[in-house]
Amino acid sequence: MAERHVDRRPAGAVMAVAMGMVAACVLRAAFAAPASHPTASSPTAPAASGSSRIAPTLTLPSPTASSLTEPIDEVVVSGEQPGPGLWKVTKGTHTLWILGTLSPLPQKMTWRSREVEKVVASSNEVIGQESVSPNIGFFRGISLLPSLLRARYNPNGATLKDVLPPALYARWSRLKAQYIGNDSGIERWRPMFAAIHLYSKALEKSGLTQKSLVWPVIRKAAKQTGVRITDLTIKLDLDNPRQVIRDFNGTPREADVACLAATIDRLETDLGTMKQRANAWAVGDVEALQRLPFHDQVAACIDALTSNPGLQDEVNNVRIRFRGEWLAAAERSLSRNEATFATLPISELIGTDGRLAKLKSDGYDVQQP
Repeated sequence: MAERHVDRRPAGAVMAVAMGMVAACVLRAAFAAPASHPTASSPTAPAASGSSRIAPTLTLPSPTASSLTEPIDEVVVSGEQPGPGLWKVTKGTHTLWILGTLSPLPQKMTWRSREVEKVVASSNEVIGQESVSPNIGFFRGISLLPSLLRARYNPNGATLKDVLPPALYARWSRLKAQYIGNDSGIERWRPMFAAIHLYSKALEKSGLTQKSLVWPVIRKAAKQTGVRITDLTIKLDLDNPRQVIRDFNGTPREADVACLAATIDRLETDLGTMKQRANAWAVGDVEALQRLPFHDQVAACIDALTSNPGLQDEVNNVRIRFRGEWLAAAERSLSRNEATFATLPISELIGTDGRLAKLKSDGYDVQQP
């Protein structure tokens, strides 16, 4: 059986890839919310903080059955926090330092990034973020706006009450009242778009943020010291963007509903654990991140966005190309650079089927912080 590589990039970045299929950057800007995710100790791996830091340890109990129904009172950390240490990949004297990223993170924390800034400054290259660049110009994009905006709504004026099973609509209504409030307009949105908005609002009201704390710091440090950033941009040829929108509008309703159902499941059962993971990243507790289960609604939403075969093939191709291009950039850097800096979702660093595991299986030496 072929290995399935689960996409653990920030939820918003994954959605942006799929939205690119749905006719380009205009829709990405309108609807995609930015977001990012998460093995033997290495005394030589620098920590993402002061060089003498000792990361505090969180006591993070596993969720119990009762915790899934009781109000969540997990306290989210604030103030200056160190973040996790760096993973170290080596080939001879050449080193690739990797910072694990996660989303969401505590809203009111400040990342103590001095050590990472030093590593970036001493590197020959930074492997940048992945992005999709559709071949749609500004004016062509503007001409597509009416179709794009209509794609957000249920066909024939239907409301969520009309398209959702009664039990699911009751759960939606409860979470909407809790996190969104009195917004009648969203009742006309397609379930997957309602899911994206609900998720964003729930995180915001829970003291979490999907904003990247990491990349603005990395880019600034690289710019100040003249370190080259190699961005990984995939050119996406959309020969017929209107057909892409029509394909997207043909998404089966059950797939659309499944995205909202998965999002509601996650908010009802995993919000407390999301806070624990955010706290663990903030204080640099990698062991806690390894212990905590990770549930993700993104797969169901991507399945909905790409349920049309035309979209599915394109998005799968982009996923494969992203993985391949990052690995190729990492291997090039380990051949020619004394030091390189990169990031990966922390789930790929602590998991068994991510890009770090692939480097290890290819014979590179890997050390965990």
